[in-house]
Amino acid sequence: MADAGAGDKTEEVEVEQQNEEEQTASPKEMRAVILSGFGGLKAVKIMKKPLPTVGKGEVLIRVKACGMNFMDVMVRQGLIDSPPKTPFILGFECAGEVEGVGEGVTDIKVGDRVAALTEYKAWAELTAVPAKYVYPLPEGMNFLDAASMLMNYVVAYILVFDVGNIRSNQSVLVHSAGGGVGQAISQLCKSIQEVTLLGIASKHKHDSIKDSFTRLLDHDVDYVQEVKKLFPDGVDVVLDCLYGDDAKKGYNLLKPLGRYILYGTSSFVTGETKSFFSFAKSWWQVEKVNPMKLFDENHSISGFQLRRLLYQQGAHEYVRGVVIKIFKMWEDGHIKPVIDSTWAFEDVPEAMQKLHDRKNIGKITLDPSMEPKPKLQTKGNKEKDKENKNEQSAGEGTSQEATDAKTEEDDSAAPPSAN
Repeated sequence: MADAGAGDKTEEVEVEQQNEEEQTASPKEMRAVILSGFGGLKAVKIMKKPLPTVGKGEVLIRVKACGMNFMDVMVRQGLIDSPPKTPFILGFECAGEVEGVGEGVTDIKVGDRVAALTEYKAWAELTAVPAKYVYPLPEGMNFLDAASMLMNYVVAYILVFDVGNIRSNQSVLVHSAGGGVGQAISQLCKSIQEVTLLGIASKHKHDSIKDSFTRLLDHDVDYVQEVKKLFPDGVDVVLDCLYGDDAKKGYNLLKPLGRYILYGTSSFVTGETKSFFSFAKSWWQVEKVNPMKLFDENHSISGFQLRRLLYQQGAHEYVRGVVIKIFKMWEDGHIKPVIDSTWAFEDVPEAMQKLHDRKNIGKITLDPSMEPKPKLQTKGNKEKDKENKNEQSAGEGTSQEATDAKTEEDDSAAPPSAN
């Protein structure tokens, strides 16, 4: 009997060791927002992925907050240049705490609070990012504010001060005035004396953003005539993130020495999935401007795309300088991010739909630790839940019957009690 007991204990130890080895061998995982294929909202899924490893020159960040941008909608539909092969982790910006640093990283240490601009892979519980795209947060800035500020205010700062060169007593026309970039542009322009700021936004947003602009116009009416009444000679700067027909209108609203700046192409997005018709329509609506026309009319046309500037054209030191200036303006109380709403990873499709429908005022952010919204119970869901419950009850009954039968079998086979 002693030998049998010793054998049982040895077997238990071997099983425990095997379980420990399996746990050690299996990779640890994290939650991430994955695009499984280009198309509609059903292609956005929450999945488990292996934890990233920190490489040379990289920083491993425990993500606490993420930013959502219209570019994410365009990525989902496959409307962006050179996307990675699906499936891949979505997202271009995040904020969090440093959990590891790779070889060669000297100015960032474990425990630092940082924000990062990533080439995808931001919407995950952990992400590894090259240190040149990681920025220490000022004291007192929370992660949601950091994630809501980073990309929007970098874009806005470059548009206002560098590309646009906006100065006192000038007039500026801003499309998508209620969005995250539009709100950032408004705050930055207010740091310049006597700038007249015209915002174009859907009518239902006007009450919420009326204090951010000198005058608000409705995109769904003839805003061109309204602008011409206010400024018969034209405006100094047009900031356009739409493209399509609005590009032609914007250029024709410029005064002599006026600047038209394109920094987005959201007019390409008209439905849940990619539309080649919308793409072609937006392209052909734009007047092809001959350089001689610019010469004759004393106009300028500029373009700005942060992603290409940062990742393909290598301007990371320039962008870092802009981030430092933005964070300093935040510390001095000159700017404050406007957050529309914050969502759990599981609710990203709903958040993305809100952004797609242009219903947000300010920035949409994500919080990996946030609990998802409870799902609404529909009749179909209730019936399905009832079926599942019945199946589960039947399974439990069958299992109990089998257990009882096994117990009776064991009792009959057991030796008589010593008592």
